Amino acid sequence: MTNPTSGNGYALEWFKSSYSTADGPECVEVAFAPQSIHIRDSKRVQGAQLAFGAQQWAAFVSYAADH
Repeated sequence: MTNPTSGNGYALEWFKSSYSTADGPECVEVAFAPQSIHIRDSKRVQGAQLAFGAQQWAAFVSYAADH
């Protein structure tokens, strides 16, 4: 399996969420690139992924922490 890139040739290193478990239905992975943060479903690693800029990621994390 190849490791997808961030779109600019930067190889992504994926990290599974500490809230994801082997027996749980929600499995999210995050990868950090120089200009973006990528998110994907760990059960579908070849599937779609989302990419955010640093400001959008910070806003999301702040919002998620409050809810």
